[in-house]
Parts: sequence; structure tokens; C-alpha cells
Amino acid sequence: MFDVSKIKTYPLETRPSEVTISDLIDPERILNEPLKYYSSDLEKIARAILDAHKDNKPVVIMSGAHVVKNGLSPIYNEFIKQGIVDHIGVNGAFTIHDFELTFAGKTSESIPDALSKGLFGFAEETDRYLNDMLNYANKLKIGYGEALGRLISGEPFPEHINFKYPDISVPYNAYKHGIPFTVHVGVGTDIFHMHPNFDGESVGGCSGRDFLIFAQKISEMTEGGVCLLIGSAVIGVEVYLKAFSMAANIGKIPNDVVMADLDLRKANINDAAEDRKDKPTYYFRDIKSIVVRIPKAFNGRGYYIQGDQRDTLPALYKLVMENIKMS
Repeated sequence: MFDVSKIKTYPLETRPSEVTISDLIDPERILNEPLKYYSSDLEKIARAILDAHKDNKPVVIMSGAHVVKNGLSPIYNEFIKQGIVDHIGVNGAFTIHDFELTFAGKTSESIPDALSKGLFGFAEETDRYLNDMLNYANKLKIGYGEALGRLISGEPFPEHINFKYPDISVPYNAYKHGIPFTVHVGVGTDIFHMHPNFDGESVGGCSGRDFLIFAQKISEMTEGGVCLLIGSAVIGVEVYLKAFSMAANIGKIPNDVVMADLDLRKANINDAAEDRKDKPTYYFRDIKSIVVRIPKAFNGRGYYIQGDQRDTLPALYKLVMENIKMS
């Protein structure tokens, strides 16, 4: 096995970063500017979110990391504060970028510049603090998301860490408002897995508990709800797929759920719907599972919103929040 005791790290403050706290979007500005994106499907999704909110049905977001890197995470925080969303699930990279922005006010290193020098992923504080947190959280038998929320909230978890900007953190806001925030990790996919303090048992234990928390939320959709997938085309898709199957297995069959996938790629939905294995879209997991298979299996509706997150997510936020204020 690789001898991780030989790994060398460097201070996060010395690392050039491509994203800073100044890049975060101002949600209030979104409401005061014209829509940069519109489609009838996006309006239907917004209406479904509003209806679910009014009827106390779950609204779930599963997100990839580029929401943070694109400066859009304040939208999630506003959804949390307004009680619009009931659960947020993310991949491991999301927590890394959220942690670094909250801790140091910057994130996202230049991989091409760092990789050949053996520097990519070896900022000391990110790796050490996340691993220490997870090793401690696993002893307490809690989830990754709760642990991160508690750490950023100022708890000694296992030690007190001074975060410069806790209010911008999504796991912090979720923890503060009692909204489940779950983290779904593939071992070997995140930079803190390369550190000597990484323990697979701890990461697997904490993320495994979060998976069960997520599956429980899906099992509460027997009378409907909304599930959004925003830029997590593999991990998020597979977590959704397994959670829906688990709910059905125990008789908590999801029904009339609106599924929406927001991503960049151009896709032909019919290729997935018709099982056209000779077409590229068939192999896009997000299209196949989120837009087609899950809605078809559970009497739901599936939508694909193709476009830049920096346009589509603010547009969805604007459509939801403007109608919330009018209702």
C-alpha cells in the first residue's frame, strides 16, 4: 500500500485560489434583475416547489461542488432560511469548497499548475481539519453533514477552529435551521483522502449514516414532493436511485414526485426514454435515472433544464422567491 506518512503538505493561506468570497452571488440582486434564463419547464419546477412548500411535502436538493465554485451557494442558504428546502445532499467536493471559503475566504486551486509539482490537494488545514472531524464524528456515530455543521458552528469538534465567514456556509446554515445536510462520498474521490490522517472507516461510517438519513427523507414522499439534481451527474444520481428503491422496498412507495435535473450537456431525452443504447444520451446517468426512470416508476414527472448553472439556478430562485412573496 502507498505510504501516506511520506505525504508533505503546505499552508492553505499560501495557495493561489481561483474563487474568493467576493465571487459569491447576492440573492437580493437576483430578485432585482431580469431573468437571464427562462423556460416553461423551469416555471413548472418552480410551481412544484411552491406547491410542495405549501402542502408540507419534501423538497430535496442533491448538489455537486460547482454550485459553490460558481458562487451560487447563497441561494441554498436562502432556501434554507425561508424553509423552502427540507434536505440538502452533496458530494464530498462540495464540503471541501464550502469549508475553504468559510475558513479562509478562498477556494479552488489551479490543478494544471499544481498537479505536476505534487502539490494538488495538499493544503494542510483542509485535509487535517476535515479528517480530524470525521474521525471524531465516527466515534460519536453521527453523519458527515451534522459533524461539519457542528464544527463550523464553533463546537470543539474535536477542537475549536476559527472560521472567518461561518454565515456563508451551507452546512452551517442547515445545522442552524435544523435542516438535514448529508454528504455522499466515494472513497478516493476527494483531496482529504490523500492525507496521512485519512481513515476510510471514519469517512465510510459518517457518509453511510448520511445515506440512510437521505433514504429516510425519500421514504417520506409517499404523497409527493420535489427532488432536484444540480450538477452531480454520477454520485447524486446513484444516491437518488438507491434511496428510491429502498423506499419502495419497505412499502413507502414515492408517488407523484417531480424530478428535475439541472446540468450543462445537450441531451436528447427520447434516447434515454426509448432505451436507445446506440445513442450517447442513453449513457448520461442523470438523464436516464432522474428525468426518465424514477418518474416513470413512481407516477412522477421528470424535467431536464439544460444550461449554465449561473443562469438556470438564479432563474429558478427568482421564480420561487417572487411567488413566495406574492402568496
